[in-house]
Amino acid sequence: MSRLNPLAILLAAAVLEAGGDALIRNGLQTSATATRLTSFALGALVLFSYGYLVNKPAWPFGRLLGVYVVFFFVVAQVISWLAFNQRPTAPIAIGGALIAAGGVVMSLF
Repeated sequence: MSRLNPLAILLAAAVLEAGGDALIRNGLQTSATATRLTSFALGALVLFSYGYLVNKPAWPFGRLLGVYVVFFFVVAQVISWLAFNQRPTAPIAIGGALIAAGGVVMSLF
């Protein structure tokens, strides 16, 4: 795994975390027991996969997880828009710009 690009790993981890969260949310919003249990089980598996992927490499935890927050924010907004039809508002976009700026600072310094 050490040969993989750290940014690709962080992007994949963000997709897994936000996707797992979306599966759990779907389970909470449905009344069909089978669908609910399936969503919960898949969400748990996907979230475990995220935790394993992001923690497997021997990275400086705080710095790279700080940069990870940028990836998570962007992926979460895309999933929110596509899966739940919730477009980012102006405050979310402004806050996201601040998150991205923080990621740049952590990456460069």
